[in-house]
Amino acid sequence: METSSFEITNPEGIYDPRPHGYSHVAAISAWSQLVFVAGQGGSRPDGLLSADFRTQVAIVFENIAIALASKGLGMANVAKLTTLVVDYDDEKHQVLIEESTKIWPDLKFPVNTLIPVNRLALTGMLIEIDATAVG
Repeated sequence: METSSFEITNPEGIYDPRPHGYSHVAAISAWSQLVFVAGQGGSRPDGLLSADFRTQVAIVFENIAIALASKGLGMANVAKLTTLVVDYDDEKHQVLIEESTKIWPDLKFPVNTLIPVNRLALTGMLIEIDATAVG
């Protein structure tokens, strides 16, 4: 991807967010293609949800990757995430960091807003993430 059309940065003067699995700023040139991926849950095409949070997180990221691939993009193209987590706690936060680091080992994490929630659309759904990517 051209660095002139998409850049992830963490400006001096704001704490370093990378240990928490996200970045502060994603800048995108106006002439770039934006791809919006609807909130993805932790189920595959069979619709079954694992009771395991880490499993759901991994499947969510797989689903986002499949959606992006349909437009010729990959996870490195993701600029912004919105993450909804049921019964959010420190353990779930750590899982998100670990799984995000597998996808972005260079620590150029997308900008991310994490929102704890009481419930999501389906019973048993523990996480939902939407994505905005640039190509």
